[in-house]
Amino acid sequence: MGQEAKVLQLFKTLHRTRQQVFKNDARALEARIKINEEFKSNKNETSPKKIEELMKVGSDVELLLRTSVIQGIHTDHNTLQLVPRKDLLIENVPYCDVPTPKQ
Repeated sequence: MGQEAKVLQLFKTLHRTRQQVFKNDARALEARIKINEEFKSNKNETSPKKIEELMKVGSDVELLLRTSVIQGIHTDHNTLQLVPRKDLLIENVPYCDVPTPKQ
């Protein structure tokens, strides 16, 4: 796959991730503008090394958004309801009210 195709694929992946992570949040969905600006500002970059660095940053941002961001909705003055996506919910050690003593 050519470098241009990889850049386009990253661009599309970032937008898809943005749509999933910030679903139903019009203000956060405006991250579209920032993604477009970043790609547009580096459109004329010709150095393969610099392009690889930028691609790495874009991939890291996409991974961070996909794996670490949880939406929160204000339900009351001091209350926030978290809305985790199914892909963030992973198997974990079951919660236990009584801590076990250290051995």
